[in-house]
Amino acid sequence: MASNKKYWKSFEELNPDSKIVQALEQKEFVTEIPTDEFLGDKKALESSSTTRRDFLKYVGFSTAAATLVACEGPVIKSIPYVNLPDEIVPGVANYYASTMADGFDFANVLVKTREGRPIKVQPNDLAENGGSVNARVQASVLSLYDKNRLAGPQIGGADVSWSELDGAVAQKLDEMAGKEVVLLTRTFASPSTSKLISEFVTKYPNVRHVVYDAVSSSEALDAFQNKYGTRALPDYDFSKAEVIVSVGADFLGDWQGGGYAKGYAKSRIPKEGKISRHIQFEANLTLSGAKADKRIPATPSQQMHILKALTSGSTSGLPDNMVDAVNKAKAQLQKAGSKALLITDLPTVEAQSIALNFNANSEAADVAKPRLIRQGSNSEVMAVVNGVISGNVKGLITVDVDPVYSLPNSNEFAEAYQNLEFTLAFDMRKEATASLAKMVAATPHYLESWNDIEMKKGNYSLMQPTIRPLFNTRQFQDCLLKWTRSNKSYYDYIKENWSSTILTGKTWNQALHDGCIVSDSEVWSTGVPVVAAGTGAMESSSADGALFNSNEGSGLELTLYTKTGMGDGRQANNPWLQEFPDPLTRASWDNYITVSAVDAEELGLVNKHVSNGALNGSYVNVKMGDVVVENVPVIIQPGQAKGSVGMAVGYGKTASIQAEMQTGVNAYPLYQNFSSVQNVTLEKVSGTHEFACVQLQSTMAGRSEDIIRETTIEIFNTKDKKFFNPVPAVEYDHQFVDVTDPNVDIWSPFDTSIGHHFNLSIDLNACTGCGACVIACHAENNVPVVGKDEVRKFRDMHWLRIDRYYSAGDSFKEEIEMSDNLGAFETYKSIETPSYENPQVAFQPLMCQHCNHAPCETVCPVAATSHGRQGQNHMAYNRCVGTRYCANNCPYKVRRFNWFLYSENDEFDYNMNNDLGRMVINPDVVVRSRGVMEKCSMCIQMTQKTILDAKRDGRAIKDGEFQTACSIACDTGAIAFGDVNDEDSEIRKLKDGDRMYRVLESLGTRPNVMYQMLVRNTSEE
Repeated sequence: MASNKKYWKSFEELNPDSKIVQALEQKEFVTEIPTDEFLGDKKALESSSTTRRDFLKYVGFSTAAATLVACEGPVIKSIPYVNLPDEIVPGVANYYASTMADGFDFANVLVKTREGRPIKVQPNDLAENGGSVNARVQASVLSLYDKNRLAGPQIGGADVSWSELDGAVAQKLDEMAGKEVVLLTRTFASPSTSKLISEFVTKYPNVRHVVYDAVSSSEALDAFQNKYGTRALPDYDFSKAEVIVSVGADFLGDWQGGGYAKGYAKSRIPKEGKISRHIQFEANLTLSGAKADKRIPATPSQQMHILKALTSGSTSGLPDNMVDAVNKAKAQLQKAGSKALLITDLPTVEAQSIALNFNANSEAADVAKPRLIRQGSNSEVMAVVNGVISGNVKGLITVDVDPVYSLPNSNEFAEAYQNLEFTLAFDMRKEATASLAKMVAATPHYLESWNDIEMKKGNYSLMQPTIRPLFNTRQFQDCLLKWTRSNKSYYDYIKENWSSTILTGKTWNQALHDGCIVSDSEVWSTGVPVVAAGTGAMESSSADGALFNSNEGSGLELTLYTKTGMGDGRQANNPWLQEFPDPLTRASWDNYITVSAVDAEELGLVNKHVSNGALNGSYVNVKMGDVVVENVPVIIQPGQAKGSVGMAVGYGKTASIQAEMQTGVNAYPLYQNFSSVQNVTLEKVSGTHEFACVQLQSTMAGRSEDIIRETTIEIFNTKDKKFFNPVPAVEYDHQFVDVTDPNVDIWSPFDTSIGHHFNLSIDLNACTGCGACVIACHAENNVPVVGKDEVRKFRDMHWLRIDRYYSAGDSFKEEIEMSDNLGAFETYKSIETPSYENPQVAFQPLMCQHCNHAPCETVCPVAATSHGRQGQNHMAYNRCVGTRYCANNCPYKVRRFNWFLYSENDEFDYNMNNDLGRMVINPDVVVRSRGVMEKCSMCIQMTQKTILDAKRDGRAIKDGEFQTACSIACDTGAIAFGDVNDEDSEIRKLKDGDRMYRVLESLGTRPNVMYQMLVRNTSEE
């Protein structure tokens, strides 16, 4: 039988008497049209002498005028090339292999350029260990066109030439001889950069190099170095694990650099009747917890007991329900043997060592070729901070780090920093540290730079510029070459290093073309120097670090984390990322503190939906000793462990940040001792925060049937498809028949057998909710940013959204047994309310379903939306007059209306309102105007190009050539696209599979988008 689980998006939906939910189910546009603004007030209308006939004439004229205006577009004069570059063909995209490496995100990418402008970033399929091309990496192309970037070097706040800066730095370095100067850099993971820094330190022996990761992985690095002698992180292949137990590690998020979702998805798609078993113990609800088969909420202090109990310790002191879960998880780990994997994010060397020792014989763990993308040392950084404050350190050179913003004691540090004899900041923008530095060196974006990267030992990649520098910038490495009296460029330096080592038997041009290469040779060790005695030695494997420094049981246990969109905050001036809804809370333009429903009730904290469905919340002050972070908004988060709270870092920036994007609260002051776990108290304060949260948007008119389908692997293996994935039935001639039966169809069918017919498949097992597809769609289709106020009114323009659904019950059996004995309304309230504490979660990407029987097409009075022969539902923007009938008639709520002109409009001062920001626009897709409806086009510009390329070459199109922006962006392979008329294609196999279903199929819309139902592994044996 099919699942009859109840799914909900927010607490408000669990109230059967909610007037707000009822109103949202009945209204397409939650905000009333402001007719008074253009018709006048009621008194003026009553006194009007206009007759009904005149009124109709005026309306008729205005409708005609609107239709004519809709057919016009802005006139923009273009300037032709005087001398056309050889490599550029107008209208044809060029692709360059490169590497994104900003110290937090590392990924091998392909960069799409048009007429010399980088406009899109996507994964490089040639790289086997290419990192994660996540939402931030996808959005990084927009950061290239940030209007707040530094235009050139500065001394004392005044613009200078590079030769003047070189002279001033050389003079200062000579004057500082014998005095301690620290070179504080981000993790480069670059062998050539490491070699160059070593040469620089050799020339200036008073300079000490220290690596600073704003979000630290130092404990894991210390544990690995203690055990294996190399400062690195173990690599994991989750596809080889049959049982995965995570204790606080969000490995589908940013844990230890991320990039594990691809391997995880391979083990989670039913294959030969098997999927891996995933158990998650955590405090905050994370992407990993959302995808787990079994999730157990646990505070950080409980997690340490759990980790020990899973290996060799005792379960004493844990709650009874947790003891049972731990014992079962331990038994499954033991049974899996070498195919078991135990990981943790607890910020202690002891915890990391326990996990390392357990995984010593795991097939899924790779310690021979570890990851090198985190190299910072907490003890070394603390020694530098203390040295600056005490005055022992006399000079500080910072490179792509912002300690004045991100250090926990930033105020004390900032004051001391200004008193140093020598301060030089390398930065792309004049951030908090650079704004206080005596000298500032403007650095280029990675898309304007050369570098080499070793993300994983033996896996090398190249970073190459895809555009000439937009400003008067220079790379940090080129500066070091100048200051060491070398005449080489950094490009020549890299090429020379590679030619003598890595490129043995291979060519430079081939490596540059591919972007990556695997080699056992070493250019230079990318590890950092061993910490000297007295400057802060590494923690031992038995040290429990900062986790238990504070008194357990006092207040609430805070877990700091990085949000999927914002990361550590280095792209805070990127509007695509600011407007990106968090996958779990569905809130954008904010950070907040997440609390459990039980703790919220005790503290008097509330979340409330107002009449249009927008979310409001309480404020609190977060206190930790003498540190107070004021006016932090509260979100009551289902699944948050009782006694714990969560808060994201990366927000609250102001220096060099556009006013509209100075959002959120800086949580780094709570990051004491660089530990993500702290004890805090919350104090409710006055005021109400207005969130830009879309969790009640797009309710699909209140329908809940056949939106999410799920089953268990046991049922999937033992039952017929009709039992767990039946086709919806409708009544015909007094009997029930499948909705796909031609007899019940009132439409004249399209002939889909001729030519191409495109389908898109989304696998709910593989989708992790990461949102890379959302940003990729933004970039490819020129989707505008509308700002917090408009998002709050549910006027966001995302063509693709990822709905997040909660449901109750660890298993179908539990929920069905409960529901069979209760009435309908009682069921909803009695069963779902307990799942506040620990709901199951499902993610569902939703875009235009491109229905073969599309309700939108029949109601458009001007035929602006119509059906194409290849299966797409088309939008003719020049025909659209903005009646919005199509949106009202769409059961999937996937159409977006341009309430305003979002391009070249000072009211929406984002990337489309300045010349630099508009350089990211894709010329293959029109920028829409006010009053026009828009939605997913299934990237028709891409499919048509594929068809035309094959026609030009005189060849057949191969399976996999047809792609959309979202299918390319999806690392896990959850989104697949292709021609179902090709019987040998992967998309055809997915269409014919047992897990395939269509959302709201009972309506008879016949979508060309299909879903693969969710299968969970509920076995506890």
